[in-house]
Amino acid sequence: MLQVKPDRLEEYRLRHASVWPAMIEALQRTGWHNYSLFLTPRGDLIGYLETDNFQLAQTKMRAEPINQLWQAEMRDFFIETGDKDPDQLMSPLDEVFHID
Repeated sequence: MLQVKPDRLEEYRLRHASVWPAMIEALQRTGWHNYSLFLTPRGDLIGYLETDNFQLAQTKMRAEPINQLWQAEMRDFFIETGDKDPDQLMSPLDEVFHID
């Protein structure tokens, strides 16, 4: 979960309404499937994706030149990223309950 700066929420939504086609292709090619981002009104951002191996998918995506450009553009949207790109701050959550 990341925190989008409150004054950047609308711009963040607009950027994701038109994600670069090359970025989408890279995500799919590197194993990111059924990928969604959820944003609360106060800026909490939660990502969901399905993949066979999260670490491998994340590593492959980090090597994509288009991802490096995207992360550079997105970095300033977030609170407290330090010197890391937003995608470096992603980590899997433990599922504690599931119902079909």
